Amino acid sequence: MSSARVSRHARMRLMAAVATVCALSAAPLAPQAVAAADTPPYTEPHRPQFHFTPEKNWMNDPNGLVYYKGEYHLFYQYNPNGSSWGDMSWGHAVSKDLVHWEELPLALSHDDEEMVFSGGAVVDRDNTTGFGTKQNPPMVAIYTSAYKDGGKQAQSLAYSTDRGRTWTKYQGNPVIDIGSRNFRDPKVQWYAPTRSWLMTVSLSEEHKVQFYSSKNLKDWNLLSEFGPTGATGGVWECPDLFPLAVDGDKKNIKWVLVVNLNPGGIAGGSGSQYFIGDFDGKKFTAEDKGTYTPPNGTVLQGFEGAGFGDWTTTGTAFGQGPATGSVDWQGAVTGFEGKGLANSFHGADGGTGTLTSPSFTVDSPYLNFKIGGGRHPHEAGTVLGASPPAGTVLADFEGGAYGDWTATGDAFGTAPAAGTLPDQGQVSGFLGGGLVNTFLNGDSTTGTLTSPEFTLDKKYVNFLIGGGNHPAGSANPTAIELLVDGQVVRSATGKDAEALNWASWDVGDLAGKTARIRIVDDNTGGWGHLNVDHIVLSDTAAPRVSTETSVNLIVDGEVVRSATGTDSETLDWASFDLRPYAGKQARIQVVDMNTGGWGHVMVDQFTTADKPAKSVLQRADWTDYGKDYYAAVSWENAPGGKRYMIGWMDNWDYAGSVPTTPWRGAQSIPREMALRTIDGRIRLTSKPVGNLESLRNRRPATASGVTVKNTSKRLLSRTANGQALDIEATFSLKDADRFGLKVRTGASGEETVIGYDATTRELYVDRSRSGAVDFHNLFSTGVETAPLKPKKGKVKLRVLVDASSVEVFGGNGEAVITDQILPDPSSTGVEVFAEGGTATLDQLKAWQLGSIWK
Repeated sequence: MSSARVSRHARMRLMAAVATVCALSAAPLAPQAVAAADTPPYTEPHRPQFHFTPEKNWMNDPNGLVYYKGEYHLFYQYNPNGSSWGDMSWGHAVSKDLVHWEELPLALSHDDEEMVFSGGAVVDRDNTTGFGTKQNPPMVAIYTSAYKDGGKQAQSLAYSTDRGRTWTKYQGNPVIDIGSRNFRDPKVQWYAPTRSWLMTVSLSEEHKVQFYSSKNLKDWNLLSEFGPTGATGGVWECPDLFPLAVDGDKKNIKWVLVVNLNPGGIAGGSGSQYFIGDFDGKKFTAEDKGTYTPPNGTVLQGFEGAGFGDWTTTGTAFGQGPATGSVDWQGAVTGFEGKGLANSFHGADGGTGTLTSPSFTVDSPYLNFKIGGGRHPHEAGTVLGASPPAGTVLADFEGGAYGDWTATGDAFGTAPAAGTLPDQGQVSGFLGGGLVNTFLNGDSTTGTLTSPEFTLDKKYVNFLIGGGNHPAGSANPTAIELLVDGQVVRSATGKDAEALNWASWDVGDLAGKTARIRIVDDNTGGWGHLNVDHIVLSDTAAPRVSTETSVNLIVDGEVVRSATGTDSETLDWASFDLRPYAGKQARIQVVDMNTGGWGHVMVDQFTTADKPAKSVLQRADWTDYGKDYYAAVSWENAPGGKRYMIGWMDNWDYAGSVPTTPWRGAQSIPREMALRTIDGRIRLTSKPVGNLESLRNRRPATASGVTVKNTSKRLLSRTANGQALDIEATFSLKDADRFGLKVRTGASGEETVIGYDATTRELYVDRSRSGAVDFHNLFSTGVETAPLKPKKGKVKLRVLVDASSVEVFGGNGEAVITDQILPDPSSTGVEVFAEGGTATLDQLKAWQLGSIWK
């Protein structure tokens, strides 16, 4: 199971020393999509119309994918008690065509002893378990028991003899127990050559996959292990092993091992990588991809001297000169070149500072460098350090008491916290020695803390805030609220990060009013707490403070390129595309402004070159290059030997913050998988399940021979636009640098850009202006890219557009990008564009898709 489970939740907090940027609202409700009470199910704002979502509550990983008696079964990680992660159980839906779904009652429920984490399901046709009969073989679920006492994870069984409608947990559970807290997500299949069951399961923190064999699903023998290799930036989860014919040749069979990992995916956060190789019944052997040599170039700074030379430093984080590896209290540092590197762990994660190069003229296409350390990206608009705003301090939570503030419930205790509480990730960014921290005894506590009355005699209310993202107006908020005449007139919430950062309310229109501040924690699920400090009335708004650990390229005083580590002490290659800045003056600035977990950065070997260097992530193979495709696993027993795969359409970076209600979480469109030889190498490809075409309207909107030059052009009539579209398009390369489609265009310049970069030969998706993007600072960072070579001078795309997602399939499905988007419902336009020259849209067909819920 790839979830914010107990061990994952703690880890997410430890990694979340990213700036907590606040969601602000001048209305009583914070900007979460709130459906009217009388809104019919499946018609709510942002509700997918052809992707599976439960009617209500939280959903993540697909589980137990099996075909039996005409039905495709989709089980999934589900919280029956709310829309945040928690009480993990198996939800259940069935389909006859992998398009239309019927949600069934809860299949496997959590109980007092365990949560039911991810796993697989099989049809035990020979009744090897004895749970059924040969005439009525049982369906058997193999899942991870996540025990509440001690956190151990082990593999267990449940069975059904009525086509999966009711389930019984096996009394002999668990069937595999190695005493580990990170041993999960079994996927089981029948392996015919040995007439036995084969289990693929993850040792998540060791970056290993284990293979087990059994004759009866109850007694298991370890066969072998695979890993670590490939991308290892986060835990390995939800493995899947299956055979496929290469180019349809059934005499040429290769095995595919899919390994999902978080964080450390190709687009940041969650990702799904794969390996191609051979399986001999005991061991999986991946194909050897050889060693990597980066492009040659001119070294600007290799950090081999005793000092930083003409690079300048501020603060204390980088010390007096380059490090020779790890420094005091740091884990082993690897991956740097030569003897030295810049390392900001001086003073541990508490040190901050910058390291800046002299100005140089951009005269090469790329700047390559090695980077490691924390994953805290640069955020536009932040400042490198700032003093607290001057004004009237309403509360600084110092002195060991709440003073004349009134507390209710048990979340706030009898006095402010002094910092991080037991079992909590590291809290940072507060001032002095105290703050409000409602993680007292964990997320299970609730309550309110209310100020005495005060007069709004200045224009701004500034405060520091962190913690969970549960806005005011949602069912169970974690929010700070401004009350005037007993009504909530402003509110803010955290961003699922323990780091506090400044937020401001403009209260100029409320001048002279009497008000109160109320801090509310009404949430007992994941991130069900809030951190608040230093509430001050001021004449100026407090700027958000940088908490980045990054390398930035600065041109004309602006950060135009940025990179960060991956929460790893191993340095890896990164690259900046300098071509747009040719001839300009630039500086490199290495920034460590983070004092929380992984609050440091390491860099080495800044090199100008004609080609970009590729990181381990870029050299790995990915089932999908987008931000929102995770826990991808495939169906067993599909008719005709087909291999269909589905993934959770979300990312653990921000999954708990996505502003949808009353559900949270969607599954991707099921995809038919194949192995194809592309440019001399075998690749895993995917395409949408064929039955999706049954939702198309009869006559598509069409366009052909459309040439555009350095512009965007509306493509379809308004009657052909929509929130649910299936688009097929073919472009001819001319001289444009970039070209493609813009979808869900409309309100206030909203657009999701689906483009092709002819210079880098990459498909890309840019959702930075796709609608609601500010609910989490990691949602809109970066542009997702996937390598895609044109075929005979043409680029072919298929784009699935739904109410809250895009899935883009490039070429023959070798380049796929899946991203969530949250546009205004009125943004339904489609445009064609070209930049830096001319491109031609040879042919486009766009079908509106009907709803699977009608």
